[in-house]
Amino acid sequence: MKKILLALTAVAAMTGSASAADLAARPYVKAPAPAPVANWTGFYVFGGGGGGVSASDQSVQSTVGQIPLTITQRQGGSGWFGTVGLGYDWQFSGTWVAGVFADGQFGSIRATVQDPIAGITGNQKLEDSWAAGVRLGWLVAPNVLSYVNGGYSGAHFGSTNFLTLAGAPTGIHLNGFNRNGWFIGGGVENNLNIFGITAPGWFMKTEYRSAFYNAKNQTELDNVTNLPAITGHDIRANSWNQTISTSLVYRFNWTGPVVAKY
Repeated sequence: MKKILLALTAVAAMTGSASAADLAARPYVKAPAPAPVANWTGFYVFGGGGGGVSASDQSVQSTVGQIPLTITQRQGGSGWFGTVGLGYDWQFSGTWVAGVFADGQFGSIRATVQDPIAGITGNQKLEDSWAAGVRLGWLVAPNVLSYVNGGYSGAHFGSTNFLTLAGAPTGIHLNGFNRNGWFIGGGVENNLNIFGITAPGWFMKTEYRSAFYNAKNQTELDNVTNLPAITGHDIRANSWNQTISTSLVYRFNWTGPVVAKY
């Protein structure tokens, strides 16, 4: 009986030692950290600049009766501009961002204006414009947003002084005017940390925009009297402007990437 008890005691002691050895040998494995996310909800301001091209479908009409005198022809131009604006974004469903914004542009995008019947030509400058719209984006990465936008736009075009085809003054002009329209576009916005720059809250965005302004009749006026010129003509034209801009953005709420809470 004593031999059996001694044998059982020895087996139990060996088993306990082996179990203790096994427990001591197991390596410690740290739980994986939660994936980093960024918070895009909040206000932002931006400013930048870029370049653009302009296209206009033009025709000549009689001032009296608005009788078409020529077929519609397309004229174009190009130039530069600066922009400033502000907005607010909401991040939802993890990787989607929606927002509202407003901005203004100022600069010099010039387009050709011609009256082939009278043999006169001039330049019309888009001096400033503004836009208010919405945008919807998807986070390609926690700190990179790809988006599309659209909304309402208004623009002011400066006056035009006509010259002959040889470059001589004609004494005829078009007054400056305002136009209303709409725009669509899209772009990419990213935190500057993507370039290895430590700049919390600072972003860069590059955006394409296409703005369309409705057609308007402009009467050719005499420079001295500011009354309808002897030509008796109106220029009817719309305007289509395409721009590409790069802006520096500051987001007031930016603290990311931050650790997601579980």
